[in-house]
Amino acid sequence: MITTTQNTNLAGSLPSTLSSLPQWGLIFVEGADAASFLQSQLSNSVLGLKATLLSQMAQSHESVRLVGYCNPKGRLLASAWLGLFPQESGSEDRFALFISRDLAAATAKRLAMYVLRSKVKVIDVSATWRVDGFYGAPSDLETLQIKNQQLTLRIPDVLVNQQSFGRVLIAQPYEDQAPDPVSQDSTWNYLEVMSAIPRIVLATQEQFVPQMINFESVSGVDFKKGCYPGQEIVARSQYRGVIKRRLQLAHILSDHEATPIAPGTELFLAKEPEQPAGMVVLSAQNPFEQGRIDFQIECKLDALETGEIHLGSVDGPVLKIDSLPYPLIDI
Repeated sequence: MITTTQNTNLAGSLPSTLSSLPQWGLIFVEGADAASFLQSQLSNSVLGLKATLLSQMAQSHESVRLVGYCNPKGRLLASAWLGLFPQESGSEDRFALFISRDLAAATAKRLAMYVLRSKVKVIDVSATWRVDGFYGAPSDLETLQIKNQQLTLRIPDVLVNQQSFGRVLIAQPYEDQAPDPVSQDSTWNYLEVMSAIPRIVLATQEQFVPQMINFESVSGVDFKKGCYPGQEIVARSQYRGVIKRRLQLAHILSDHEATPIAPGTELFLAKEPEQPAGMVVLSAQNPFEQGRIDFQIECKLDALETGEIHLGSVDGPVLKIDSLPYPLIDI
């Protein structure tokens, strides 16, 4: 499992918190042929994924994979965190895809088109299952209480201000939720941004070949797994060194109350006002510093060297570029 790190000059700390994640959805892919079916559809290897019982937490690369779903041109239709959660020991495979909710229905429908005669069912359960996120000190995750029907999947830790935060995605049927609904907490979004691990949403669908948002550098692509939609283009991008765009972290400061900027918002160089230099992938308000918004952005590599990158228009605020928390795989 990748551990992402980000050193900042921010002060303060965050308590352990369970947060509602209405922006996340859930897809089940289940049946005797589910593993081989997903192996032929996703950018990462599915075969050999270790099953996680409902009373346990899926963690490490053995049990959790970051996956991409591409169109035939190699552009990402969706990204997801994948785990294998059979309903009971020895039962048929049931894979869970934690995915942006605005993509869940269309992604499930598209996957189902390719099932053909395979013994596979693809079900979008976003309307009947809720997704929450728990974050806190990694030691807090070890004592997290897991209910019998919960799917619990740990995603990479994030280091902010020399404090490490573990993160867990939790899904459960709505009828099993607690009487008091979990409140929504924007800090989860901030930690997601600072992880520098991208998540495709509707506004950024089909905008990126995986390497344009560092997907191969965060273990989202297996170049040895064989064919899947767009595989030839993804491989060609890797081995012919044609990628000239990358995901970066950035931030802006404002004298006013900061509000997140929508994914897909374009970026510009002053000398190229008619040609966007990139776009926002994700953004979040910084919980430590008033007036600061942190970003994942995708932009031209030469834009980092040739001029200031403006948000939204050539007259928009200038983004300050921050260091990535992981090394990029050379292309």
